[in-house]
Amino acid sequence: MTEPIPSNGSTTRTLDALIIGAGVAGLYQLHQLRQLDLKVRVYDAASDVGGTWYWNRYPGAKFDSEAYIYQYLFDKSLYTDWTWSSKFPGQPEIERWMHYVTDRLALRPDIQFNTRITRAEWDDSRGRWRVSTDTGEQIDTQYLITCAGMLSAPMEKVFEGQESFAGRIFHTGRWPHQPLDLREQRVGVVGIGATGIQVIQTIADQVKQLKVFIRTPQYVLPMKNPSYGEREAAAYKARFEELRDTLPHSFTGFEYDFTRQWATDTPEQRRAWLEEVHADGSLKLWLASYAEMFFDEQISEEISEFVREKMRQRLKDPRLCELLIPQDYGFGTHRVPLETNYLEVYHRPNVEAVSVKANPIARIVPQGIQLADGTVHELDVIVLATGFDAGTGALTRIDIRGRGGRSLRDDWFTDIRTTMGLAKHGYPNLLTTAVPLAPSAALCNMTTCLQQQTEWITGLVGHMRRHGKRVVEPTAAAEAAWVRHHDETANATLISKTTSWYVGSNVPGKPRRVLSYTGGVGDYKRRCDEVARDGYPGFEMH
Repeated sequence: MTEPIPSNGSTTRTLDALIIGAGVAGLYQLHQLRQLDLKVRVYDAASDVGGTWYWNRYPGAKFDSEAYIYQYLFDKSLYTDWTWSSKFPGQPEIERWMHYVTDRLALRPDIQFNTRITRAEWDDSRGRWRVSTDTGEQIDTQYLITCAGMLSAPMEKVFEGQESFAGRIFHTGRWPHQPLDLREQRVGVVGIGATGIQVIQTIADQVKQLKVFIRTPQYVLPMKNPSYGEREAAAYKARFEELRDTLPHSFTGFEYDFTRQWATDTPEQRRAWLEEVHADGSLKLWLASYAEMFFDEQISEEISEFVREKMRQRLKDPRLCELLIPQDYGFGTHRVPLETNYLEVYHRPNVEAVSVKANPIARIVPQGIQLADGTVHELDVIVLATGFDAGTGALTRIDIRGRGGRSLRDDWFTDIRTTMGLAKHGYPNLLTTAVPLAPSAALCNMTTCLQQQTEWITGLVGHMRRHGKRVVEPTAAAEAAWVRHHDETANATLISKTTSWYVGSNVPGKPRRVLSYTGGVGDYKRRCDEVARDGYPGFEMH
């Protein structure tokens, strides 16, 4: 019988596993652990399921992975009984799909909403975690499994004076549920990453005035988003087995992969291939053109110039080209956004592009945004598309204490280290998804990678139960070996030489390291499978 945690009057619950997060990973992890007959519960700060697709409900939010690959692949009927309306559907439809999965698998009884995990402390004497929530509940659990997402800790407090603004201010990752009427409003958008672009292209024709504050220009690719009728839906559903068997083994978890080699193609063949993948209207140019662009600066420059040329043809205006087309980093070393008529937005008379590279935002004032030179842009609404503390932020905002009281927050602000992105030395029975040093930290179709990681975790838990083991922890040596391999792989790429959230440079004080494993989704899966097949070497169990 497990000794209960002293509750000091608060509720105490005893579990085999506590899962943080009711998004893509958390829902599937719950389903799997229930099949092992574990007593398991999911906690989420939101009021319903969805994870990313609960919080990111800003105007224009949609997939940029094809809908038919952003699905669970463990159950054919679950897959085929849902029909998407288009290739890249929007947030409301994605959220409905998440509800469909939750209800189809009857997961709701084991999910607790409106509850934030605030602290988790490992009790070495008992081999269990003591977990606290913001509602005063205390949970005693054997396993703590984090499915909190890699882009779920928004960078909200980024400018001095935000609280003084007389209008309304919203971060895209915390968009209100009630509809916002932006008509006759002067709106400022800060940030032109993938999220900012979706907002800008969606609201430009709705608002009285739109000012876009631009620091780092982005390479963009045009999205083609055909609607799906019965014939199109039947066609992708017929590919279920093919997708199930191939996606986990591709380089990025998408249906397409790198199949051409730069050196063996003639200049004419290269141009023809780039034109073809650009015309596909997807991320194919980034994720399936020439892998050499991530390693060779000359090849990177040629492909980058191809994309610049496509952007110049649409922008025309030399000033806009200078503001919006990157010159100082290579295509694909940042996150590449898909867009629909985004560049054309800047030709509208009610839209102004404001460069803040040499004249940065100094503060928010009651009237709007003040730049370093004293200029004030008067606004009614400010949209902060300022990104996230990626990979680490969701967990460093929780007070997680491992062996001897060591702090995960302190550890990761010293050096970002994990064992395959699945566990952390010093933190027994802490099993993780979507954290650094795995493809799921950035470079993957998320459902592909999150399914793989949760299945691996389930396999480990099942192995321990079969062998009578109650505690597991990666060794320091195994973690060091994985970090070395990760760094050797990442540092060979141009990604490691580019300043972006991919290396944590958007968060003050965050150690610089490529957050995502760059060796490929298929290679990562193979390595994880080998560890499981060989009895989990590098993981101590007792």
